[in-house]
Amino acid sequence: MENRLRKGHKQESISNVFEACDEDNKVNLSREGFKVAVIMLFGYKLSKVKVESVMSSVRPQNSGLLFEKFNLMSAKKAAQLYSNEARQIFTDFDLQDRGFLTFEDFKKAFNSVSAKLSERIVAEAFREVDQDSDGRISFKEFESAMKYGQDEVSPVYFAYRIFSGGKTK
Repeated sequence: MENRLRKGHKQESISNVFEACDEDNKVNLSREGFKVAVIMLFGYKLSKVKVESVMSSVRPQNSGLLFEKFNLMSAKKAAQLYSNEARQIFTDFDLQDRGFLTFEDFKKAFNSVSAKLSERIVAEAFREVDQDSDGRISFKEFESAMKYGQDEVSPVYFAYRIFSGGKTK
């Protein structure tokens, strides 16, 4: 999930990968084509068991995995990776392991990004993410702010990327 692509671009990217891995332009992916496509999209190699599980679901009349199924699987995997990433970012911000973020946690994360950000700006961002105004940011509120950032540049995600040195765990 290194790339934060807009929905239309994400679809285009999946299509481009499918086309690039579609051997002989048969409008389907072979076992090898599927493995390469997963590496191109998500950056890791599937286990033999997972590949076999997916390929065993291919109908005999099709000689490989059709785009519709590949697209659906890619979207589900992207959502799963995104959810895992949001949880990791939240955990990294929750320095006291309390299960919520205080204003101080939030401020420390933003100050590590840029000491030039005024406390007023950080407070405004905190208030925006703290949807129920209880002075704490729950994971649900945090994840909601991160999802908002999928189509826009999320300040929370941006802060994390710089805070963590650009790495996700």
